[in-house]
Amino acid sequence: MFKVTPIPAFTDNYIWALEGSEKGRIAVVDPGDAEPVKAYLAENDLELAAILITHHHQDHTGGVAALLARYPVPVYGPLDSPFGGITDPLRHNSEIRLLGHRLQIRAVPGHTLDHISYFQPDEGPQLFCGDTLFLAGCGRLFEGTARQMLDAMHYFSSLPETTEVYCTHEYSLANLAFAAAVEPQNTEIEHVRHACEALRSADKPTLPSTIGQELRINPFMRTDQTSIRHSAEAFVGRKLDNEIEVMAAVREWKNQF
Repeated sequence: MFKVTPIPAFTDNYIWALEGSEKGRIAVVDPGDAEPVKAYLAENDLELAAILITHHHQDHTGGVAALLARYPVPVYGPLDSPFGGITDPLRHNSEIRLLGHRLQIRAVPGHTLDHISYFQPDEGPQLFCGDTLFLAGCGRLFEGTARQMLDAMHYFSSLPETTEVYCTHEYSLANLAFAAAVEPQNTEIEHVRHACEALRSADKPTLPSTIGQELRINPFMRTDQTSIRHSAEAFVGRKLDNEIEVMAAVREWKNQF
């Protein structure tokens, strides 16, 4: 598995630094700002080996050009992305090797149409999911549909429960407050909230989460549960016939929360 270190950026972003078997070389995921990455490399005497992009939004890609000006490395990212800085475009269900590890590529549109995730499937599985899956949440549907987001959640649900989940924003406490409103009888949500509050009080990231934890607390991963459907029906004031409708209702509820 990768050794993963968060590099804070902006107000709530994490740029993930991945260290594998090649000592002294790292890759970074979604460098929206070059300066904290440059500082991390200099402070730790590291060389940049690659850049991984999950989607085109500026807070995930804004630092790429400045990094490439100093470090001529491959930039992996989604095929047909609006972001023009990708040198090595990746197809759905393809695989790359990076710093001694495999990464499986999955198209997970919804938040954006070009969104992909990177899954390291070997011992100590790890998921780098950008803005699609958050601790207790999911990304806004800026470009995609509820059907697409539900498909992404089903894919994430299929991964081993031990999979570490590395998203790119510190949204956990706000997401947990919403999750508790949707599913007030779920005591696991309150347990995770207390743990996250303690971490934030110590100025530590609440991430990574795990797939197992998300299956227990995340309303967007639990749209097949009766408790979630009933809450969503109460929000929209009508019966919902399937998981797509539940996903759409819960996502709109979160938009207004």
